[in-house]
Amino acid sequence: MNRCSEVTRTTKETDIRILLDLDGSGKSDIRTGLGFFDHMLEAFTRHGLFDLTVEVKGDLEVDDHHTIEDTGLALGTAIREALGDKAGIKRYGSRILPMDDVLVLCAIDLSGRPWFSFDGSFRAEKCGDMGTQMVEEFFYSVAVQAGMNLHMKILEGRNDHHKAEALFKAFARALDEAVTIDPRIEGVMSTKGTI
Repeated sequence: MNRCSEVTRTTKETDIRILLDLDGSGKSDIRTGLGFFDHMLEAFTRHGLFDLTVEVKGDLEVDDHHTIEDTGLALGTAIREALGDKAGIKRYGSRILPMDDVLVLCAIDLSGRPWFSFDGSFRAEKCGDMGTQMVEEFFYSVAVQAGMNLHMKILEGRNDHHKAEALFKAFARALDEAVTIDPRIEGVMSTKGTI
């Protein structure tokens, strides 16, 4: 089964190309123009065992908003397209993940019905060259385009770098669980017969 997708998104603000393989081994080639965001996407790729290529040319002379938001929209689309009809997937995934002083929670339902809930805060305005408020914006964009129900919560912690990285890693682990094929599942995991 080929669970790969290629997505391009071109606007006046960004030009994005994403290649995603849900059944990869954690290989990444990430170039967004934002070092900290690259680091977060590399963590997502490695800890979800996805293969991911991301090439972005964004209007960084303005700020980081369009680059990060549009990358989230493109990644959400790539996830949705790679899943196809979702036959055999577990559908649900969750992870409570520690990273030093930080503890975060992430729960996913690949229901086809987008919903996003985020509970957490950051102390600083930025981590490296990425605005901390863009962490929430990125995951909102992914959830909407992927058609997933996504809940994220920072349960404990002080260090903003650790908070952001733990969220990306928890998302990776939860998504990996949700997209896993279970041979016991016939069709899709729903009493409706469709998700």
